[in-house]
Amino acid sequence: MAKKRSGEKKRPAPEEFRSEALAQALEKQDMAAVALALRNGNTVVPLIKPGARDNPLDGGEVWTYRDQNTGEVALLLFSDATHKPANLPPGVGIYSPAWLKAFLTTHRDTITTVFLDIAGPHPMQAPPAELLKALEA
Repeated sequence: MAKKRSGEKKRPAPEEFRSEALAQALEKQDMAAVALALRNGNTVVPLIKPGARDNPLDGGEVWTYRDQNTGEVALLLFSDATHKPANLPPGVGIYSPAWLKAFLTTHRDTITTVFLDIAGPHPMQAPPAELLKALEA
């Protein structure tokens, strides 16, 4: 087991992942503030498989929800890892605005909606195109 070098920063535990700006924007139910928070801060995303801790290039595999009846796919984003419902996969990642823009661009034909803090305390929903427009502003 390798010793930690003094002065080396400890990686935050997943339950410490949080975007205060996004949480405040969702509390106000202000889409302009949500767009600003997503454009300038990180977002918590549920993962099917977390990335390897020793490989910074491995971001893990993002979990999306597919409605069994309609086939529609939703991306779930969270302002805080503690807001992720327990029935979702246990892993979470924290991703940058550039990652979110690239992910939504890549999957724009598949993802039909984006839920923010779906289980509360202040849930919102937005079409991916609207979020992409906000991320490009």
